[in-house]
Amino acid sequence: MTKDALIIFDTTLRDGEQSPGASMTKSEKLRIARALEKMKVDVIEAGFAIASQGDFEAVKAIADTITDSTVCSLARALDKDIERAAEALQNANSARIHTFIATSPIHMKYKLQMSPDLVVEQAVRAVKKARNYTDNVEFSCEDAGRSEIDFLCRIIEAAIDAGAGTINIPDTVGYAIPQQFGETMKTLIERIPNSDKAVFSVHCHNDLGLAVANSLSAVLAGARQVECTINGLGERAGNASLEEIVMAVRTRQDIFGIDTGIDTTGIVPASKLVSTVTGFPVQPNKAIVGANAFAHESGIHQDGVLKHRETYEIMRAQDVGWHTNSLVLGKHSGRNAFKTRLLDLGYRFETETLLNEAFARFKDLADKKHEIFDEDLHALVSDSVSSHLNEKYRLVCMSVTSETGMTPKAKVTIAIDGVEHTAESEGGGPVDATFKAIDSIVESGAVLQLYSVNAITSGTDSQGEVTVRLERGGRIVNGLGADTDIVIASAKAYLNGLNAIQDQGARQHPQGADV
Repeated sequence: MTKDALIIFDTTLRDGEQSPGASMTKSEKLRIARALEKMKVDVIEAGFAIASQGDFEAVKAIADTITDSTVCSLARALDKDIERAAEALQNANSARIHTFIATSPIHMKYKLQMSPDLVVEQAVRAVKKARNYTDNVEFSCEDAGRSEIDFLCRIIEAAIDAGAGTINIPDTVGYAIPQQFGETMKTLIERIPNSDKAVFSVHCHNDLGLAVANSLSAVLAGARQVECTINGLGERAGNASLEEIVMAVRTRQDIFGIDTGIDTTGIVPASKLVSTVTGFPVQPNKAIVGANAFAHESGIHQDGVLKHRETYEIMRAQDVGWHTNSLVLGKHSGRNAFKTRLLDLGYRFETETLLNEAFARFKDLADKKHEIFDEDLHALVSDSVSSHLNEKYRLVCMSVTSETGMTPKAKVTIAIDGVEHTAESEGGGPVDATFKAIDSIVESGAVLQLYSVNAITSGTDSQGEVTVRLERGGRIVNGLGADTDIVIASAKAYLNGLNAIQDQGARQHPQGADV
Protein backbone atom coordinates (compact mmCIF):
# COMPACT_ATOMS: atom_id res chain seq x y z
CA MET A 1 0.00 0.00 0.00
CA THR A 2 1.19 3.51 -0.75
CA LYS A 3 0.53 6.77 1.03
CA ASP A 4 -2.20 7.34 -1.57
CA ALA A 5 -4.13 4.24 -0.52
CA LEU A 6 -6.09 3.69 2.67
CA ILE A 7 -5.01 0.74 4.80
CA ILE A 8 -7.87 -1.13 6.47
CA PHE A 9 -6.92 -2.48 9.90
CA ASP A 10 -9.67 -4.74 11.22
CA THR A 11 -9.89 -5.23 14.97
CA THR A 12 -13.13 -7.24 15.15
CA LEU A 13 -11.24 -10.15 16.72
CA ARG A 14 -9.58 -7.97 19.38
CA ASP A 15 -11.47 -4.79 20.23
CA GLY A 16 -14.73 -6.17 18.81
CA GLU A 17 -14.47 -9.23 21.02
CA GLN A 18 -14.26 -6.99 24.08
CA SER A 19 -17.98 -6.24 23.72
CA PRO A 20 -19.71 -7.80 26.74
CA GLY A 21 -20.86 -11.25 25.69
CA ALA A 22 -19.03 -11.24 22.34
CA SER A 23 -16.22 -13.64 23.22
CA MET A 24 -15.39 -16.01 20.38
CA THR A 25 -13.85 -19.46 20.30
CA LYS A 26 -10.63 -20.14 18.40
CA SER A 27 -12.52 -21.83 15.55
CA GLU A 28 -14.96 -18.91 15.33
CA LYS A 29 -12.07 -16.45 15.19
CA LEU A 30 -10.48 -18.48 12.41
CA ARG A 31 -13.68 -18.40 10.37
CA ILE A 32 -13.93 -14.65 10.70
CA ALA A 33 -10.22 -14.21 9.94
CA ARG A 34 -10.63 -16.21 6.73
CA ALA A 35 -13.60 -14.04 5.73
CA LEU A 36 -11.52 -10.91 6.37
CA GLU A 37 -8.64 -12.31 4.34
CA LYS A 38 -11.00 -13.17 1.49
CA MET A 39 -12.26 -9.58 1.65
CA LYS A 40 -8.62 -8.42 1.29
CA VAL A 41 -8.36 -6.68 4.64
CA ASP A 42 -4.80 -5.35 4.95
CA VAL A 43 -4.21 -5.98 8.67
CA ILE A 44 -6.12 -8.36 10.96
CA GLU A 45 -5.66 -7.67 14.67
CA ALA A 46 -6.16 -11.24 15.83
CA GLY A 47 -6.20 -10.60 19.56
CA PHE A 48 -4.27 -9.70 22.68
CA ALA A 49 -1.84 -12.60 23.04
CA ILE A 50 -1.01 -12.11 26.71
CA ALA A 51 -4.64 -11.69 27.83
CA SER A 52 -5.21 -15.43 28.25
CA GLN A 53 -4.06 -18.79 26.96
CA GLY A 54 -7.15 -18.85 24.73
CA ASP A 55 -6.26 -15.49 23.19
CA PHE A 56 -2.69 -16.65 22.61
CA GLU A 57 -3.82 -19.83 20.88
CA ALA A 58 -6.30 -17.92 18.71
CA VAL A 59 -3.65 -15.39 17.61
CA LYS A 60 -1.23 -18.23 16.89
CA ALA A 61 -3.81 -20.22 14.91
CA ILE A 62 -4.65 -17.19 12.78
CA ALA A 63 -0.97 -16.34 12.26
CA ASP A 64 -0.34 -19.95 11.20
CA THR A 65 -3.27 -19.92 8.76
CA ILE A 66 -3.63 -16.49 7.16
CA THR A 67 -1.24 -15.74 4.30
CA ASP A 68 -2.59 -12.75 2.37
CA SER A 69 -3.24 -10.32 5.25
CA THR A 70 -0.84 -9.05 7.91
CA VAL A 71 -1.66 -10.61 11.28
CA CYS A 72 -1.27 -8.37 14.33
CA SER A 73 -1.29 -8.86 18.09
CA LEU A 74 -1.84 -6.11 20.63
CA ALA A 75 0.71 -5.66 23.44
CA ARG A 76 1.06 -3.16 26.24
CA ALA A 77 4.41 -1.37 26.40
CA LEU A 78 5.76 -4.18 28.56
CA ASP A 79 8.45 -6.74 27.74
CA LYS A 80 6.26 -9.72 28.72
CA ASP A 81 3.42 -8.56 26.46
CA ILE A 82 5.70 -8.03 23.48
CA GLU A 83 7.45 -11.37 23.96
CA ARG A 84 4.12 -13.18 24.15
CA ALA A 85 2.86 -11.41 21.02
CA ALA A 86 6.04 -12.29 19.13
CA GLU A 87 5.71 -15.93 20.18
CA ALA A 88 2.14 -16.11 18.90
CA LEU A 89 3.08 -14.43 15.61
CA GLN A 90 6.32 -16.30 14.90
CA ASN A 91 4.88 -18.37 12.01
CA ALA A 92 2.97 -15.52 10.38
CA ASN A 93 3.60 -14.83 6.72
CA SER A 94 3.39 -11.12 7.61
CA ALA A 95 3.36 -10.07 11.27
CA ARG A 96 2.82 -6.82 13.15
CA ILE A 97 3.20 -6.06 16.84
CA HIS A 98 0.90 -3.27 18.04
CA THR A 99 2.15 -1.76 21.30
CA PHE A 100 0.56 1.08 23.23
CA ILE A 101 0.73 3.26 26.31
CA ALA A 102 -1.61 5.93 27.66
CA THR A 103 -0.66 9.54 26.94
CA SER A 104 -3.47 11.70 28.40
CA PRO A 105 -2.82 13.54 31.66
CA ILE A 106 -5.71 11.75 33.40
CA HIS A 107 -4.45 8.30 32.36
CA MET A 108 -0.79 9.02 33.16
CA LYS A 109 -1.66 10.40 36.59
CA TYR A 110 -4.37 8.02 37.79
CA LYS A 111 -3.95 4.78 35.83
CA LEU A 112 -0.25 4.55 35.04
CA GLN A 113 0.93 6.75 37.93
CA MET A 114 3.91 7.67 35.80
CA SER A 115 5.52 10.96 34.84
CA PRO A 116 5.45 12.04 31.18
CA ASP A 117 9.21 11.46 30.95
CA LEU A 118 8.84 7.88 32.12
CA VAL A 119 5.96 7.30 29.69
CA VAL A 120 8.12 8.41 26.76
CA GLU A 121 10.99 6.26 28.00
CA GLN A 122 8.77 3.18 28.27
CA ALA A 123 7.21 3.77 24.86
CA VAL A 124 10.61 3.98 23.19
CA ARG A 125 11.83 0.86 24.98
CA ALA A 126 8.70 -1.04 23.90
CA VAL A 127 9.02 -0.07 20.23
CA LYS A 128 12.71 -1.06 20.20
CA LYS A 129 11.85 -4.34 21.90
CA ALA A 130 9.16 -5.09 19.30
CA ARG A 131 11.56 -4.25 16.48
CA ASN A 132 13.74 -7.14 17.65
CA TYR A 133 10.98 -9.45 16.38
CA THR A 134 9.52 -7.66 13.36
CA ASP A 135 10.10 -4.58 11.21
CA ASN A 136 6.34 -3.97 11.26
CA VAL A 137 5.65 -2.19 14.55
CA GLU A 138 2.68 0.01 15.36
CA PHE A 139 2.61 2.39 18.31
CA SER A 140 -0.61 3.78 19.81
CA CYS A 141 -1.09 6.75 22.11
CA GLU A 142 -3.98 5.51 24.23
CA ASP A 143 -6.54 8.23 24.93
CA ALA A 144 -4.89 10.50 22.35
CA GLY A 145 -8.23 12.29 22.01
CA ARG A 146 -7.71 13.81 25.47
CA SER A 147 -3.92 14.14 25.29
CA GLU A 148 -1.95 17.39 25.08
CA ILE A 149 -0.75 18.13 21.57
CA ASP A 150 2.80 19.04 22.62
CA PHE A 151 3.23 15.77 24.48
CA LEU A 152 1.78 13.81 21.56
CA CYS A 153 4.31 15.41 19.23
CA ARG A 154 7.13 14.53 21.61
CA ILE A 155 6.25 10.89 22.19
CA ILE A 156 5.33 10.18 18.56
CA GLU A 157 8.61 11.64 17.28
CA ALA A 158 10.48 9.43 19.75
CA ALA A 159 8.45 6.34 18.77
CA ILE A 160 9.16 6.88 15.07
CA ASP A 161 12.87 7.33 15.80
CA ALA A 162 12.75 4.05 17.74
CA GLY A 163 11.36 2.23 14.68
CA ALA A 164 7.57 2.47 14.71
CA GLY A 165 6.30 2.40 11.12
CA THR A 166 2.67 3.08 12.02
CA ILE A 167 1.47 5.68 14.52
CA ASN A 168 -2.09 5.26 15.76
CA ILE A 169 -4.12 8.13 17.22
CA PRO A 170 -7.04 6.59 19.14
CA ASP A 171 -10.10 8.42 20.36
CA THR A 172 -10.30 5.84 23.12
CA VAL A 173 -13.35 7.21 24.92
CA GLY A 174 -15.24 8.56 21.90
CA TYR A 175 -14.78 12.17 23.02
CA ALA A 176 -13.66 13.80 19.77
CA ILE A 177 -15.66 15.95 17.34
CA PRO A 178 -14.89 15.55 13.61
CA GLN A 179 -13.52 19.01 12.82
CA GLN A 180 -11.42 19.11 15.98
CA PHE A 181 -10.13 15.57 15.49
CA GLY A 182 -9.17 16.24 11.87
CA GLU A 183 -7.28 19.37 12.96
CA THR A 184 -5.42 17.33 15.58
CA MET A 185 -4.32 14.81 12.96
CA LYS A 186 -3.24 17.57 10.57
CA THR A 187 -1.28 19.36 13.30
CA LEU A 188 0.56 16.18 14.33
CA ILE A 189 1.60 15.36 10.76
CA GLU A 190 2.76 18.95 10.16
CA ARG A 191 4.59 19.47 13.47
CA ILE A 192 6.38 16.15 13.95
CA PRO A 193 9.70 16.38 12.06
CA ASN A 194 9.87 12.69 11.09
CA SER A 195 6.16 12.18 10.40
CA ASP A 196 6.95 11.28 6.78
CA LYS A 197 8.63 8.08 8.01
CA ALA A 198 5.40 6.60 9.38
CA VAL A 199 1.83 5.88 8.35
CA PHE A 200 -0.61 7.72 10.58
CA SER A 201 -3.60 5.73 11.75
CA VAL A 202 -6.85 6.41 13.57
CA HIS A 203 -8.94 4.26 15.94
CA CYS A 204 -12.24 5.85 16.97
CA HIS A 205 -14.91 4.78 19.43
CA ASN A 206 -18.58 5.52 18.97
CA ASP A 207 -19.66 6.85 22.38
CA LEU A 208 -21.12 9.98 20.78
CA GLY A 209 -22.05 8.24 17.53
CA LEU A 210 -19.15 9.93 15.73
CA ALA A 211 -16.62 7.11 15.21
CA VAL A 212 -17.01 6.96 11.43
CA ALA A 213 -17.21 10.75 11.06
CA ASN A 214 -14.08 11.24 13.19
CA SER A 215 -12.21 8.55 11.25
CA LEU A 216 -13.10 10.08 7.89
CA SER A 217 -12.13 13.55 9.13
CA ALA A 218 -8.73 12.14 10.09
CA VAL A 219 -8.37 10.56 6.64
CA LEU A 220 -9.03 13.93 5.01
CA ALA A 221 -6.31 15.34 7.27
CA GLY A 222 -3.73 12.77 6.20
CA ALA A 223 -4.36 9.53 8.09
CA ARG A 224 -3.74 6.56 5.82
CA GLN A 225 -4.89 3.71 8.06
CA VAL A 226 -8.29 3.29 9.72
CA GLU A 227 -8.85 0.80 12.53
CA CYS A 228 -12.40 -0.49 12.40
CA THR A 229 -14.62 -3.51 12.97
CA ILE A 230 -17.33 -5.43 11.14
CA ASN A 231 -20.76 -4.07 12.13
CA GLY A 232 -19.05 -1.48 14.36
CA LEU A 233 -18.60 -4.14 17.06
CA GLY A 234 -16.58 -3.09 20.09
CA GLU A 235 -16.48 -1.96 23.69
CA ARG A 236 -19.32 0.22 24.97
CA ALA A 237 -20.95 1.83 21.89
CA GLY A 238 -18.47 0.14 19.56
CA ASN A 239 -15.89 1.15 16.98
CA ALA A 240 -15.98 2.73 13.54
CA SER A 241 -17.76 0.34 11.14
CA LEU A 242 -15.51 -1.14 8.49
CA GLU A 243 -18.35 -1.28 5.98
CA GLU A 244 -19.20 2.39 6.43
CA ILE A 245 -15.57 3.56 6.20
CA VAL A 246 -14.88 1.50 3.07
CA MET A 247 -18.04 2.48 1.22
CA ALA A 248 -17.83 6.15 2.18
CA VAL A 249 -14.34 6.37 0.71
CA ARG A 250 -15.33 4.27 -2.31
CA THR A 251 -18.52 6.24 -3.00
CA ARG A 252 -17.04 9.71 -2.45
CA GLN A 253 -13.85 9.48 -4.48
CA ASP A 254 -14.42 13.10 -5.41
CA ILE A 255 -13.79 14.08 -1.78
CA PHE A 256 -11.21 11.57 -0.56
CA GLY A 257 -9.18 10.94 -3.69
CA ILE A 258 -7.98 7.59 -2.31
CA ASP A 259 -9.44 4.11 -2.08
CA THR A 260 -9.01 0.84 -0.21
CA GLY A 261 -8.10 -2.56 -1.61
CA ILE A 262 -11.19 -4.17 -0.06
CA ASP A 263 -13.29 -6.59 -2.11
CA THR A 264 -16.59 -5.02 -1.12
CA THR A 265 -18.68 -8.01 -2.27
CA GLY A 266 -17.53 -9.74 0.91
CA ILE A 267 -18.97 -7.09 3.22
CA VAL A 268 -22.49 -8.48 3.72
CA PRO A 269 -21.33 -12.12 4.13
CA ALA A 270 -18.75 -11.00 6.71
CA SER A 271 -21.40 -8.95 8.51
CA LYS A 272 -23.75 -11.93 8.71
CA LEU A 273 -20.94 -14.21 9.91
CA VAL A 274 -19.91 -11.84 12.71
CA SER A 275 -23.53 -11.32 13.73
CA THR A 276 -24.14 -15.07 13.86
CA VAL A 277 -20.95 -15.86 15.78
CA THR A 278 -21.39 -13.12 18.38
CA GLY A 279 -25.17 -13.27 18.65
CA PHE A 280 -25.36 -9.51 18.09
CA PRO A 281 -28.08 -8.88 15.47
CA VAL A 282 -27.67 -6.11 12.91
CA GLN A 283 -30.38 -3.46 13.16
CA PRO A 284 -32.51 -3.30 9.98
CA ASN A 285 -31.67 0.35 9.28
CA LYS A 286 -27.90 -0.12 9.75
CA ALA A 287 -25.99 1.51 6.88
CA ILE A 288 -24.69 -0.86 4.18
CA VAL A 289 -25.46 -4.16 5.93
CA GLY A 290 -28.90 -3.61 7.47
CA ALA A 291 -31.85 -5.49 5.94
CA ASN A 292 -33.46 -2.17 4.95
CA ALA A 293 -30.29 -0.53 3.63
CA PHE A 294 -31.42 -0.94 0.01
CA ALA A 295 -35.17 -1.26 0.59
CA HIS A 296 -37.62 1.34 -0.72
CA GLU A 297 -41.21 1.61 0.51
CA SER A 298 -42.14 5.15 -0.46
CA GLY A 299 -44.02 5.21 -3.76
CA ILE A 300 -41.98 8.17 -4.95
CA HIS A 301 -38.73 6.39 -4.12
CA GLN A 302 -39.85 3.15 -5.75
CA ASP A 303 -40.89 4.98 -8.90
CA GLY A 304 -37.57 6.81 -9.06
CA VAL A 305 -35.45 3.70 -8.54
CA LEU A 306 -37.41 1.79 -11.18
CA LYS A 307 -36.83 4.58 -13.70
CA HIS A 308 -33.18 5.17 -12.82
CA ARG A 309 -31.46 3.48 -9.85
CA GLU A 310 -29.21 6.43 -9.04
CA THR A 311 -32.19 8.64 -8.22
CA TYR A 312 -32.32 7.18 -4.71
CA GLU A 313 -29.40 4.72 -4.50
CA ILE A 314 -25.80 5.90 -4.25
CA MET A 315 -24.46 2.33 -4.17
CA ARG A 316 -25.43 -0.92 -5.83
CA ALA A 317 -26.63 -3.59 -3.41
CA GLN A 318 -24.70 -6.31 -5.24
CA ASP A 319 -21.44 -4.36 -4.85
CA VAL A 320 -21.49 -4.97 -1.10
CA GLY A 321 -22.60 -8.58 -1.33
CA TRP A 322 -26.39 -8.45 -1.07
CA HIS A 323 -26.74 -10.70 -4.12
CA THR A 324 -25.63 -13.59 -1.89
CA ASN A 325 -29.13 -13.59 -0.34
CA SER A 326 -30.39 -15.84 -3.14
CA LEU A 327 -31.43 -19.44 -2.61
CA VAL A 328 -28.38 -21.70 -2.68
CA LEU A 329 -29.37 -25.19 -1.51
CA GLY A 330 -32.39 -27.44 -1.05
CA LYS A 331 -33.36 -30.89 0.24
CA HIS A 332 -31.98 -32.59 -2.87
CA SER A 333 -28.56 -30.96 -2.64
CA GLY A 334 -25.67 -33.32 -2.11
CA ARG A 335 -22.86 -33.37 0.43
CA ASN A 336 -20.31 -31.91 -1.99
CA ALA A 337 -22.56 -28.97 -2.90
CA PHE A 338 -23.14 -28.37 0.81
CA LYS A 339 -19.40 -28.46 1.55
CA THR A 340 -18.56 -26.20 -1.41
CA ARG A 341 -21.11 -23.58 -0.40
CA LEU A 342 -19.80 -23.58 3.17
CA LEU A 343 -16.26 -23.08 1.86
CA ASP A 344 -17.55 -20.06 -0.09
CA LEU A 345 -18.96 -18.74 3.19
CA GLY A 346 -15.62 -19.24 4.97
CA TYR A 347 -16.34 -22.45 6.86
CA ARG A 348 -13.85 -25.30 7.02
CA PHE A 349 -14.42 -28.36 9.18
CA GLU A 350 -11.47 -29.76 11.10
CA THR A 351 -12.73 -33.34 10.73
CA GLU A 352 -14.96 -35.31 8.39
CA THR A 353 -17.08 -36.23 11.41
CA LEU A 354 -17.97 -32.59 12.03
CA LEU A 355 -18.79 -32.10 8.34
CA ASN A 356 -20.99 -35.19 8.29
CA GLU A 357 -22.86 -34.08 11.41
CA ALA A 358 -23.41 -30.62 9.93
CA PHE A 359 -24.67 -32.19 6.69
CA ALA A 360 -27.10 -34.35 8.66
CA ARG A 361 -28.40 -31.20 10.39
CA PHE A 362 -28.75 -29.56 6.97
CA LYS A 363 -30.86 -32.47 5.71
CA ASP A 364 -33.06 -32.28 8.81
CA LEU A 365 -33.51 -28.56 8.26
CA ALA A 366 -34.29 -29.06 4.55
CA ASP A 367 -37.11 -31.39 5.54
CA LYS A 368 -38.60 -28.63 7.70
CA LYS A 369 -38.21 -25.65 5.37
CA HIS A 370 -38.23 -25.61 1.59
CA GLU A 371 -35.76 -22.81 0.96
CA ILE A 372 -32.28 -22.83 2.51
CA PHE A 373 -30.51 -19.46 2.50
CA ASP A 374 -26.96 -18.48 3.40
CA GLU A 375 -28.25 -17.09 6.70
CA ASP A 376 -29.64 -20.55 7.49
CA LEU A 377 -26.24 -22.09 6.78
CA HIS A 378 -24.46 -19.60 9.07
CA ALA A 379 -26.85 -20.48 11.89
CA LEU A 380 -26.68 -24.21 11.18
CA VAL A 381 -22.89 -24.35 11.26
CA SER A 382 -22.65 -22.22 14.40
CA ASP A 383 -25.22 -24.49 16.04
CA SER A 384 -23.27 -27.56 14.92
CA VAL A 385 -19.90 -26.28 16.10
CA SER A 386 -21.20 -24.93 19.42
CA SER A 387 -22.72 -28.31 20.24
CA HIS A 388 -19.19 -29.75 20.39
CA LEU A 389 -17.60 -27.00 22.47
CA ASN A 390 -17.30 -27.73 26.20
CA GLU A 391 -20.54 -29.73 25.98
CA LYS A 392 -21.17 -30.43 29.65
CA TYR A 393 -24.91 -29.92 29.11
CA ARG A 394 -26.79 -31.31 26.10
CA LEU A 395 -30.48 -31.20 25.23
CA VAL A 396 -31.86 -34.71 24.84
CA CYS A 397 -35.58 -34.04 24.45
CA MET A 398 -38.30 -31.72 25.63
CA SER A 399 -42.04 -31.20 25.51
CA VAL A 400 -44.00 -28.03 26.15
CA THR A 401 -47.69 -27.45 26.85
CA SER A 402 -49.13 -24.00 26.21
CA GLU A 403 -52.86 -23.45 26.11
CA THR A 404 -55.11 -20.40 26.46
CA GLY A 405 -56.19 -19.97 30.08
CA MET A 406 -53.71 -22.59 31.33
CA THR A 407 -50.27 -22.16 32.89
CA PRO A 408 -47.55 -23.22 30.41
CA LYS A 409 -45.54 -26.29 31.40
CA ALA A 410 -42.25 -27.73 30.15
CA LYS A 411 -40.64 -31.12 30.59
CA VAL A 412 -36.95 -31.19 29.74
CA THR A 413 -34.39 -33.97 29.63
CA ILE A 414 -30.75 -32.93 29.45
CA ALA A 415 -27.54 -34.90 29.64
CA ILE A 416 -24.90 -33.71 32.10
CA ASP A 417 -21.55 -35.27 31.22
CA GLY A 418 -23.52 -38.01 29.49
CA VAL A 419 -25.93 -38.75 32.35
CA GLU A 420 -29.58 -37.89 31.65
CA HIS A 421 -31.70 -35.83 34.04
CA THR A 422 -35.36 -34.86 33.65
CA ALA A 423 -37.36 -32.06 35.24
CA GLU A 424 -40.72 -30.34 34.81
CA SER A 425 -41.66 -26.76 35.56
CA GLU A 426 -44.33 -24.14 35.04
CA GLY A 427 -43.70 -20.59 33.87
CA GLY A 428 -45.15 -17.37 32.55
CA GLY A 429 -44.73 -18.75 29.04
CA PRO A 430 -43.27 -21.84 27.32
CA VAL A 431 -39.74 -20.37 27.21
CA ASP A 432 -39.87 -19.30 30.85
CA ALA A 433 -41.09 -22.77 31.84
CA THR A 434 -38.29 -24.37 29.80
CA PHE A 435 -35.57 -22.24 31.39
CA LYS A 436 -36.92 -22.93 34.88
CA ALA A 437 -36.93 -26.67 34.20
CA ILE A 438 -33.31 -26.50 33.04
CA ASP A 439 -32.34 -24.40 36.08
CA SER A 440 -33.91 -26.92 38.43
CA ILE A 441 -31.48 -29.51 37.06
CA VAL A 442 -28.34 -27.44 36.54
CA GLU A 443 -28.52 -24.94 39.44
CA SER A 444 -25.91 -22.83 37.67
CA GLY A 445 -26.44 -19.58 39.55
CA ALA A 446 -26.34 -17.70 36.25
CA VAL A 447 -28.50 -14.60 35.76
CA LEU A 448 -30.31 -14.12 32.45
CA GLN A 449 -29.51 -10.59 31.27
CA LEU A 450 -30.86 -10.69 27.74
CA TYR A 451 -33.18 -12.86 25.66
CA SER A 452 -33.49 -12.03 21.98
CA VAL A 453 -35.22 -13.76 19.07
CA ASN A 454 -34.54 -13.02 15.41
CA ALA A 455 -36.01 -14.62 12.31
CA ILE A 456 -33.05 -15.71 10.20
CA THR A 457 -34.96 -15.41 6.95
CA SER A 458 -38.52 -14.54 5.90
CA GLY A 459 -41.53 -16.85 6.01
CA THR A 460 -43.36 -18.76 8.70
CA ASP A 461 -40.99 -21.71 8.24
CA SER A 462 -37.98 -19.52 8.98
CA GLN A 463 -35.47 -20.64 11.55
CA GLY A 464 -35.57 -18.64 14.73
CA GLU A 465 -32.20 -17.64 16.11
CA VAL A 466 -32.19 -17.09 19.86
CA THR A 467 -29.50 -15.23 21.77
CA VAL A 468 -29.29 -15.33 25.55
CA ARG A 469 -26.81 -13.38 27.65
CA LEU A 470 -25.88 -14.90 31.00
CA GLU A 471 -23.88 -13.44 33.86
CA ARG A 472 -22.24 -15.21 36.75
CA GLY A 473 -19.53 -13.91 39.04
CA GLY A 474 -18.89 -10.90 36.82
CA ARG A 475 -18.38 -13.00 33.70
CA ILE A 476 -20.76 -12.41 30.79
CA VAL A 477 -21.31 -14.91 27.96
CA ASN A 478 -23.65 -15.29 25.02
CA GLY A 479 -25.52 -18.47 24.17
CA LEU A 480 -26.82 -19.09 20.68
CA GLY A 481 -29.38 -21.57 19.35
CA ALA A 482 -31.31 -21.96 16.12
CA ASP A 483 -34.28 -24.09 15.12
CA THR A 484 -37.55 -23.81 13.23
CA ASP A 485 -39.19 -24.32 16.66
CA ILE A 486 -38.45 -21.20 18.68
CA VAL A 487 -38.84 -22.92 22.06
CA ILE A 488 -36.31 -25.60 21.11
CA ALA A 489 -34.00 -22.84 19.81
CA SER A 490 -34.37 -21.12 23.19
CA ALA A 491 -33.42 -24.28 25.09
CA LYS A 492 -30.40 -24.78 22.83
CA ALA A 493 -29.29 -21.17 23.37
CA TYR A 494 -29.67 -21.40 27.14
CA LEU A 495 -27.66 -24.62 27.35
CA ASN A 496 -25.06 -23.19 24.98
CA GLY A 497 -24.66 -20.23 27.33
CA LEU A 498 -24.44 -22.50 30.37
CA ASN A 499 -21.74 -24.53 28.65
CA ALA A 500 -19.80 -21.36 27.89
CA ILE A 501 -20.04 -20.07 31.44
CA GLN A 502 -18.58 -23.37 32.71
CA ASP A 503 -15.36 -22.69 30.80
CA GLN A 504 -12.84 -21.67 33.44
CA GLY A 505 -10.38 -20.49 30.80
CA ALA A 506 -12.28 -17.23 30.51
CA ARG A 507 -10.41 -14.46 28.78
CA GLN A 508 -9.44 -11.64 31.10
CA HIS A 509 -8.20 -8.53 29.35
CA PRO A 510 -5.51 -6.56 31.17
CA GLN A 511 -6.61 -3.10 32.19
CA GLY A 512 -6.04 -0.60 29.45
CA ALA A 513 -6.70 -2.98 26.57
CA ASP A 514 -9.27 -0.60 25.11
CA VAL A 515 -7.08 1.30 22.66
